[in-house]
Amino acid sequence: MPPNTCAAGRTPLTSLLSYVRPHAPGLLGGAALMFLGGLANLAQPMVVKSLIDALTGGTPYREPMLALVSLLLLSVVVGVWGMYLVELTAESVVLTARRRLVTRLLRLRVAVVDGAEPGDLMSRVTGDTTQLRAAATSNVVDLVAGILQIAGAVVLMARLDPVLLAVVMVVLLLLAAVTLALVPRIRRAGEQAQEAVGGMGAVLERTLGAFRTVKANGAEEQQARAVHAAARQAWRRGRQAARWVSLAGVATGLAVQVAFLVVLGVGGARVAADELPVSALVAFLLYLFYLGGPVTQLVGGFTGLQAGLAAVRRIDGIADLAAEDLSRPADRDRAGAPVTVRFRDVSLRHRPDGPAILDRVDLRLSSTGLTAVVGPSGAGKTTLLALVERFYEPTTGQVEIDGRDVREWPLAELRARIGYVEQEAPVLSGTLLDNLTMGSARTSEPWLAEVLERTRLVPLLRRLPDGLHTAVGHRGASLSGGERQRIAIARALLRRPGLLLLDEPTSQLDAMNERALGQIVADVARTTTVVMVAHRLSTVTRADRIVVLEAGRVRAVGTHADLVDGCDLYRGLAATQLLTGIGTRQPKQSPDARHPQQSSDIAAI
Repeated sequence: MPPNTCAAGRTPLTSLLSYVRPHAPGLLGGAALMFLGGLANLAQPMVVKSLIDALTGGTPYREPMLALVSLLLLSVVVGVWGMYLVELTAESVVLTARRRLVTRLLRLRVAVVDGAEPGDLMSRVTGDTTQLRAAATSNVVDLVAGILQIAGAVVLMARLDPVLLAVVMVVLLLLAAVTLALVPRIRRAGEQAQEAVGGMGAVLERTLGAFRTVKANGAEEQQARAVHAAARQAWRRGRQAARWVSLAGVATGLAVQVAFLVVLGVGGARVAADELPVSALVAFLLYLFYLGGPVTQLVGGFTGLQAGLAAVRRIDGIADLAAEDLSRPADRDRAGAPVTVRFRDVSLRHRPDGPAILDRVDLRLSSTGLTAVVGPSGAGKTTLLALVERFYEPTTGQVEIDGRDVREWPLAELRARIGYVEQEAPVLSGTLLDNLTMGSARTSEPWLAEVLERTRLVPLLRRLPDGLHTAVGHRGASLSGGERQRIAIARALLRRPGLLLLDEPTSQLDAMNERALGQIVADVARTTTVVMVAHRLSTVTRADRIVVLEAGRVRAVGTHADLVDGCDLYRGLAATQLLTGIGTRQPKQSPDARHPQQSSDIAAI
């Protein structure tokens, strides 16, 4: 799970301000208008005092009445415009945060993402940035505006009656002490609530990612219980956060009510003793009512800021994770040149105390031809390809491309020269063209047409209602497994790679399409280095060389004929894939007439 700490050298508050800084003009403009509206509200009690004095003294009251109406209109108009500017700025802040976060996420190392929960990462992009939105704009404005408005009200209340002001200040200080005591609890509860929401997203993502498996096994209720348990945990954490925020709100309301009652009693006594005019008491009470808004604003801004800072910690936790440097552009001009691959005493462990995924692999692959990698499940075949792509870094040893350690290559340039087809052959939501030209947006139409022909995708193209511009659905739901596999292969070939890595590309192809793909691969291998993880013997026998892996070690390298004669492990694998009983070297047995197809397969060995 990614850590919930800010990037090194930054506090959550400075990190929060870094999101605000690019949008400071809009935020300051909105805050200034809102503050102007606050000043208009602040002047109203003094105008009301003048109006009462005019009415009780028999003097003209037209001017104070007009002034009061003007102040009301001004406070409404500038307040609305100020709030609108702040909300606009808030949207810009959250857009900037999400762009920055998504960019960072897509540059994380594969090993880091493998160890994280995708649902939690998604929660940081969605829920946490929403919390950041309020904290970086409205909460900050509420804090500043609340402080300034309270200060202005206190100055004017001091002019009206210092004794009553002293009573109010005692109540405000008590409120401040209560709020400060609640801040750590509010912050901690907010962090726990957001982590719980991220955990719920992770559970739900895992369930939806295996949706068909859940359905096929009748596990809806079981998975629903797991998601419900995570949702209940989020609810429980949310209740804790709400409890402390509500307590702060209740304390604010109670403080204002207590202050009003005390001022009313003390002020009434001072009016009765002719120590304070009635108009001054009314104005003072109006200021006290007015103070309820800024005080609530201040406390709300403070508690909201704590939730926002908790979100910043989670967002900036992504910045602490290991990321790839993709700053240097790819050298597209060399993308089609064949390469040589060399593994020099390569070992890989995901943890220092963990088992060896690869163990002292020493291997050289020539610049052209097809190399098949075979071995039992868990032998490290896919990991071998991942090291070439630098999805993982070797624990010891080095992987070289054209005599140069892959760690010395700029990543963008390295991967521009490699075409990679995963075993799952993922297809993203979007059009067929989007999936084919992923990372190869400048592909020419003639080359695209040629690749579609070579990968036998033309019949699919003709069948789709909008051709290349047909939406393929979430994860290619409208396509068959074989079609997704061919799309992934076409995507790799469109890059004109110098090195083509295929992780079991024939796993979802029928015999006819497998033979067609074999012809494509053989053609590509004449001018390109092709390394293919394979399980089907019909695929392996076409290879120029075969690498046999077991338990992370290279057991043998050679042609099919060489390995059948000299490698018991390979011979056993080949026999198993042919569904024969050959586990030892017994090819001289006469074929069983009841199984002619099996006999021909044995003869092929």
